[in-house]
Amino acid sequence: MPTSSTLRLSVLDQSPVRPGATSRQALQETTQLAQLADRLGYTRYWVSEHHNTTTLAGPTPEVLLAHLGAHTSRIRLGSGGVMLPHYSALKVAENFKMLEALHPGRIDLGIGRAPGADRLTAYALNPSNKFEEEAFVEQLVDLQAYLRDERTPETIHERVQAIPQIDTQPELWLLSSSGQSGEFAAQLGMGFTFAQFINPNGGPAAVRAYRQQFRPSPELAAPEASVALFVLCADTEEKANALAKAMLMQLLRFEQGVRGPYPTAAEVAAYQFGPLERTRLRHHQGRVVSGTPDQVHQQLSELAAAYEVNELILTSITADFADRLRSYELIAEAFALSPASAAMKSDVLMN
Repeated sequence: MPTSSTLRLSVLDQSPVRPGATSRQALQETTQLAQLADRLGYTRYWVSEHHNTTTLAGPTPEVLLAHLGAHTSRIRLGSGGVMLPHYSALKVAENFKMLEALHPGRIDLGIGRAPGADRLTAYALNPSNKFEEEAFVEQLVDLQAYLRDERTPETIHERVQAIPQIDTQPELWLLSSSGQSGEFAAQLGMGFTFAQFINPNGGPAAVRAYRQQFRPSPELAAPEASVALFVLCADTEEKANALAKAMLMQLLRFEQGVRGPYPTAAEVAAYQFGPLERTRLRHHQGRVVSGTPDQVHQQLSELAAAYEVNELILTSITADFADRLRSYELIAEAFALSPASAAMKSDVLMN
């Protein structure tokens, strides 16, 4: 069972554009947060892929990761994730082999299947995408072959290789909010991350199924799973409640089809949830962990135990960037994170 001494904590950053801020500022804040996570002892720093939205500034993880690699020194960097159906497996392999060549031993390739946008935008990205399960699995198999430099006779891999040629490769993770991709990850011997910040239901069962069905691969001898969720931590319970209320307001707005800036502190203070909204809150509250450092420490420890995982990936969005930085600082203090402890936890789990 995971304990606070063995539990790894990582970051998923969606590069949110705060009220009154610009996309350029959001990307500068992503860089600052990555540098802070590097200093504090978080294990990984993943960035997301979203399209056709003015509230999130990260459509190209592979570009952003190259920049972050040049501005950090230790932390692993990865995609959370690349939406593979939009692209060719060869191009994704080359992008991430290049990142691995530039930052050896630090790159994760997290793969998603969802559009990361509306269907019209998905069509604009790849008009040939039929969102078929079989096609996605074929892409995953091709991606592994390109990353491994396989030369399988009578296949395209006999004559086409992904460059640059290097002696290491990125870690492969499959991301899912339903569990279906967990089955693919198990069959192909990849790591698996369940997105509880998207779907609060069925996660532990999906992770158990992944473990039970896991088949070792050349890259991964045993199953490795993690869970991603919204986490908001503050010095006081009152402040934490306000941050959580803002997050829940945004989740409700998104569900209602309202696309706009993240709620400000004034909006949060004035807002009263209606009866129907309070009903939906019970669902959305399962996506968010919030509280003081002690409260968050207890909730995260219990969640890791319920999932039986050794790693949690934390994502935080606030109207004030200082609140986001403080949240990650408080959590790092609560779990006694440090760059040295992060390295030790990774070594223990790899051996």
